[in-house]
Amino acid sequence: MKRYLVFALVVPFIGGFLLLLTTTYQSGYWAQTNLGEVGKLFAVFFKTLQYSYLFGFLPALMIGAVDDILIHIRRIGPVLRMLLVGLFAFALASLTHSSRGPDSGAVQFILYGLVGFVPAVISSWLVHRYVEEPQAAPVPT
Repeated sequence: MKRYLVFALVVPFIGGFLLLLTTTYQSGYWAQTNLGEVGKLFAVFFKTLQYSYLFGFLPALMIGAVDDILIHIRRIGPVLRMLLVGLFAFALASLTHSSRGPDSGAVQFILYGLVGFVPAVISSWLVHRYVEEPQAAPVPT
């Protein structure tokens, strides 16, 4: 249960911020930016944080479920599990977001994919580092 809590708290927060960065980059916002504009970016982030959690809650739990499934496969180590969870989140985010808007191409696909990849890997690492993982039951002889 702690695994899902970590994913539900971390993924919408980091993913929402990365999604905001990606959309502002795609719109050309970073061409001529000063410190005041960066302050506006953080103000928008904190004003829209509730929507990041509203729309990112269920995808975060889906990614957490993939992590939960992969932890029960003995041959998959923690690093491979983090990579697989990240790749699943990359595909999920890029297919969800990259087909929107007038721009399309590899840059947009990768940027929106990283919106899912980065928070999923961070969450999977946090779970591996701080949450107790189930131990394999001893084989009766």
